[in-house]
Amino acid sequence: MSDRQRTILEAAVRTIARSGVRGLRVEEVAAEAGVSTSLLYYHFKDRAGLVRRTLEFVNERAGDSTEPGAAEDQSPRGVLEHQLLMELQDTPAVREDSTAWGEMRAAAVFEPDLQPTLARSTQVWVDEIAGAIKASQLTGQARKDADPHAAAERLTSLVEGLSERWLSGSLAQDRAVFLLRGAIEVELGPSSATP
Repeated sequence: MSDRQRTILEAAVRTIARSGVRGLRVEEVAAEAGVSTSLLYYHFKDRAGLVRRTLEFVNERAGDSTEPGAAEDQSPRGVLEHQLLMELQDTPAVREDSTAWGEMRAAAVFEPDLQPTLARSTQVWVDEIAGAIKASQLTGQARKDADPHAAAERLTSLVEGLSERWLSGSLAQDRAVFLLRGAIEVELGPSSATP
């Protein structure tokens, strides 16, 4: 991706986080990015293309901010917890991405064209977490009877809900982290679980 495309996508994320998808105007994104509307159309074809690519960009950026290599505890369970907990970090990028993700998820109810991209992005995240759960099971850090995909779906859904509550001010960040840690333990057993 070119620097220009990245600038436009970052502007689109900020605009969606502020105004939502339904209120998204291409002219507003172009102005936010400091580019012409025609350049935006050149890179993304139309509004729908811009929105779809922005959704993919948010997903990629979220993956970067939860990179497993950054976990203090490099055990499979430590990496899993890191990947989930980093979705609740209080940084401008995470706040922006989480807010934009929530806006795009809500818009998909009314804009079915967004649903396939949203479903793919969600499935990638669920599969990553399920893989981390399987690795934790193999090392005895998770209950062997846990269904990795079902647990991953429940945990990622919980992260999305906790994130929305935290970002909207109806739940403190430390409480969201506490609840997520508890859910991980309920799903996988204590971190000292034996095979």
